[in-house]
Amino acid sequence: MNIKSVLESLMFAWGEPLSINEMSKILEIPANRLTALLDEMMAEFHDNENRGLLIQKFGNSYQLTTKKENYEYIQSLLESTVNKSLSTAAMETLSIIAYKQPVTKVEIERIRGVKCSQVVKGLLDKGLIKEVGRLDKPGRPVIFSTTDEFLRHFGLSSINELPSIESEKDDNETESLSIDA
Repeated sequence: MNIKSVLESLMFAWGEPLSINEMSKILEIPANRLTALLDEMMAEFHDNENRGLLIQKFGNSYQLTTKKENYEYIQSLLESTVNKSLSTAAMETLSIIAYKQPVTKVEIERIRGVKCSQVVKGLLDKGLIKEVGRLDKPGRPVIFSTTDEFLRHFGLSSINELPSIESEKDDNETESLSIDA
């Protein structure tokens, strides 16, 4: 069996990010061995400028994607939907969650200055954010963070790839979070 060929076929057929654990189960090969092979494949795809595809890592998942340089041609074939489904309010809320995570709805509303229950529900429904626990405070407010789908949606390998921003520390932000997952 040509493992690299099978991995490429699995990622192509699935179309979405495929977790290393799922590939490990399918191929009955240890995850660390697959990770090494996928890293080799990522380099092979990246180093060959004649290829139109790349393998990208999103958290613990991998996906076969097209090269960014070919986007305008793909856009001509298909109408782009990358950010059309997200309203300005959703993008603002998502930005706050991405940069402040883990964060509660109350903290998001304090920063935005408006209620955001519906926006948060929409981001949860789209799989861009998730509940990661609850604060150990009265009412036990839910704590949110971004997901691997968020990384994929914005073409990031990790949250550390977000552009840096100047932040003014507020005394309220120095509270420590106690998360009960």
